[in-house]
Amino acid sequence: MEFTKHFNQMLEERTIYREWVEKALQSPDNIEDHEDGTRHFIKQFPEYENRWLRVVINVRTKPNRAIPAFFDRRLRKTKV
Repeated sequence: MEFTKHFNQMLEERTIYREWVEKALQSPDNIEDHEDGTRHFIKQFPEYENRWLRVVINVRTKPNRAIPAFFDRRLRKTKV
């Protein structure tokens, strides 16, 4: 898995801990495969107001590359 400089900067700006990203990748609550070649790992974090973290991975690249990671507001009121 490749974590780019830009990806790491986005984590810092969005106050997303690397441990949370690792947890989402290792034990997601849900995984979505999209036609654009990305795989979305989704994990809820009770310690962060029950927010849902979405980590998007480009699975067409070798090694796979982390694109964005963000707390998905669309999932706040829904259950994955």
